[in-house]
Order: sequence, then structure tokens, then C-alpha cells
Amino acid sequence: MIKIIALRELKSLFLSPLAWTMLAITQLILCYQFLAQLETYLQIQAKLSVLEDSPGITDLVIAPLLGGAAILLLLIVPLLTMRLISEEQKNQTLPLLFSAPVSMTEIILGKYFGILAFLFILIAMISLMPLSLLLGTAIDLGQLAAAILGLFLLLASFTAAGLYISTLSRQPAIAAVSSFGLLLFLWIINWAGSTNAAQIEGSNVLVWFSLLNHFEPLLKGVFSSADITYYMLFICLFLVLGIRRLERLRLPH
Repeated sequence: MIKIIALRELKSLFLSPLAWTMLAITQLILCYQFLAQLETYLQIQAKLSVLEDSPGITDLVIAPLLGGAAILLLLIVPLLTMRLISEEQKNQTLPLLFSAPVSMTEIILGKYFGILAFLFILIAMISLMPLSLLLGTAIDLGQLAAAILGLFLLLASFTAAGLYISTLSRQPAIAAVSSFGLLLFLWIINWAGSTNAAQIEGSNVLVWFSLLNHFEPLLKGVFSSADITYYMLFICLFLVLGIRRLERLRLPH
């Protein structure tokens, strides 16, 4: 049943103009960023060649591209997750879903994997840009793989949080704003950690909870099991919260 629900969500996304618009806008913005950074790199390549341990094209073009993709998708993911449960509540179709022979876990996981499949397609399209550089130069494939993995885990975490918040409201717009607020809060924690004031011990503890703080090492090609574990725990936490929330909604008031 999880597969059926996931395919249904994925199909409904591609039947709506929202998904196609997001794909087009994301590709256009990131393509412009990619070409602009590539042009800048070509202009300074001669100067970099005389430096010892100078950054390569992976550090100066690919890493900023995937970092920009993370920021852009922070704005987009709430628009994808806002309707998952909120729309079911608004249209009063949730009781019909509850009456089907599926568990709350299957409903949550099915909707989650449906959005995740869409984001996987989006990441695959984004990855074609840095991979195209292989036609003319060498890139650090290990760093690229770590960065793509980090981006996927980051978006999977965004989706899990957005799905849970979608269970809390009957209005998709409120769910979208609330999801964006949560993700922006996590971004602010990460931004605050880069300032000198954040060297206080208590602030460093808060910075550890930032999703983006665990994304940056992977973006640089530093693979850490602690970062992977953090993302997996974050995803599991919000999926469990979503399942528990659905169970409460199913109970008669």
C-alpha cells in the first residue's frame, strides 16, 4: 500500500502545474547560477594555477551550486508538503482515507515517499549540470557524491518536517507558512553559529540542531557518520510525530 500511495502522490504532482512550474523555475535559476560561476572560474583560472593547494572547479563551481540549490529548495519544499494532509482535512476526504484498509504508518510513509520521489528527480536534473563538466575537465567525484547525498538528506528532512506540520492544520497555506517558518528558524540558527557571538557554549549546542550545519561538511566532501545519523534521527522523529497525529485525528472526538 505504501507504494500505491506514493505513486498516487507522485502522479498527482505531475498532473498539476505546480510541480512543472517548480521544476522549470528551479532549473532556470540554478542554470544561471551555474553558468555565472563557471564564467567566473574561467576568468580566474590562470591566477589559481600558480597557487599552491588552490581550490578547484568542484569547490568554486559545484559546491556553491548545490549550496544554492539547498537554499532555493528550502522555499519550495513547504509548497510541496503543504497539501499532503491539510488538503485531505479541508476537503473532508480524510475519513475516507481512514476507512481504507491501510494503517496510519502506510499513509504517512506513502505520502512521504511520493514527495521524496519527486525531489529525487529534481536532484537528478540538478546533478546533470556538474556532471556535464566531465566532458571538458576533471572534477572531484567523491566530493560531488557526498554533496549530492547531503542535499538529498537535507531535502528528506525538510519533507518530513513539512509533512508533520501538514497534519496540524486544515489550511494548506497555513501549513506552508508554518513549514517555512520552521525551516527558516533552522537556517537562522546555522547563520547565528557563524558569528563570533555564537562561540558561547550554549549557542554551540543550539547550532548542533541546525540541519544546514550538518549539510556544510558533506558539501565540502567530508563524510561523517554523525551527520548522517543526525539526519536519519530527524527524519524518523517527524515521521513518527506525523503518524501519532494521524492516529489522533482518526479517533472520534
